[in-house]
Amino acid sequence: MATKRQQPETLRLRSIVPSFTVSDLQRSIAWYRDGLGFFVIERWEEGGQLEGVMLKAGACHLGLSQDDFAKGRERLKGVGFRILCETLQEVDALAARLKKFGGTILEEPGNRWDTYSFTAQDPDGFKLTIARAKE
Repeated sequence: MATKRQQPETLRLRSIVPSFTVSDLQRSIAWYRDGLGFFVIERWEEGGQLEGVMLKAGACHLGLSQDDFAKGRERLKGVGFRILCETLQEVDALAARLKKFGGTILEEPGNRWDTYSFTAQDPDGFKLTIARAKE
């Protein structure tokens, strides 16, 4: 017998893809690619000018788009939230890679909640916490 769904139905997503508007797209691509290890799977160009990319890390995606500065060059970015990224990789090695690249780490690797994690801040102030569940 089929189970009746709640009405109205709850939202059931298959994925969610955050997208950041960045001040310097090439700098941000380098930070995510060379600093953290994402890779570019898609590029968007307009009139021969790179406007955005889709990045991938494992099964997860992150979009980056070049700010057109219509809202001003001093518009704050990355304020008020962070993205939690779970991995099975060694967190210390990921943090070391980012440090070697010259990336900013706000919270050094350590035990927090039920994870071992660190928090990084990209060039525009977007925060990512890279976490591995404690075993």
